[in-house]
This record gives sequence, structure tokens and C-alpha cells, in this order.
Amino acid sequence: MQAYPSTAGNDERNESPAQRLDRNWSELLQGLRVGQTGVQILSGFLLTLPFQARFSQLESPLRGFFLAAMVLGTLSAALIVAPAMAHRLLFRQHAKDVLVQLGNVLAIVGLLCLSLTVSLSLVVTIGFVAGVTAGFIAGAVCLVVVLGVWVVLPLALLRHHRRR
Repeated sequence: MQAYPSTAGNDERNESPAQRLDRNWSELLQGLRVGQTGVQILSGFLLTLPFQARFSQLESPLRGFFLAAMVLGTLSAALIVAPAMAHRLLFRQHAKDVLVQLGNVLAIVGLLCLSLTVSLSLVVTIGFVAGVTAGFIAGAVCLVVVLGVWVVLPLALLRHHRRR
């Protein structure tokens, strides 16, 4: 399975395979910068919650969702930062194709974990303020919307584009 096909048939850019990999790596890093900031802010916020006075009033199911959000937020941060570490390890090893493919997979999994973190955080927050049922509903709606615009919409647009 070739994740990044050759530039044959893609002459509008007139770039070599090495130039294409460099561009893909740059574009991947740009996308990760957006996700990294969000996951860092959200994770930092979640880290402070247990130290708040009213945290002890959080109902038991919401505590479980909070813990799941913390774990997924930490995992998101690790996955989104991982391509930078991979770059350091693979630097000057002539493995840019491996780096781009690995970075892409890590970014996708990291952003999916981030979508779960955001949804679970909403469950906890809305659940605390308006009740557990309202929290579940808000979290489910959030997850559907996020996955819809992050996954379903781009894939649907790609399918539509390929049909034309």
C-alpha cells in the first residue's frame, strides 16, 4: 500500500518526489500546530480541576468521564507531539517518506483522541452544571458534530471530487 503516490499525473506542481515529501511534511506540521495548541490548553485546564473546591461535588459517573478525558487528553498531547520526536530520531537518515507517513497516522489518531477529550470534557462540564443526562446528550452531540466536520465531511468531499 503506497500512502503517497508518485507525482506522475500530478504535473501541475512540477515537483520532485523529495520536494513533495518536504511539502507534505510542512503541511503536516502546520496542521499539528493548530491541534497542539488546543490539546495543551484543554489538558492544562483539566489538570487544574481536581484542585478546585467544588470538584468533590462531582457525581461518580462524571468523575469517570473526567478521568477518561484526562487520559485521552494526555494521549492526544503525546500523539500530536510524537512526529517532532520522530523527526529528531530520523533526522538525516534519508527516511522522509517514513516520517511523513508515520506523522500522518500519529496526527490522525491524536486528533481523534482530541475529539473524544473535547466531548468528554463537555460531558463533565454540562453534567456538573445541568445534570448527568444533559451532559451525556451534550457530549454525544459534540462528538457527532466534531467527527462529522473532521472526518465525514472531508471524506465525502473527496468522494464527490473523485466522481467529477
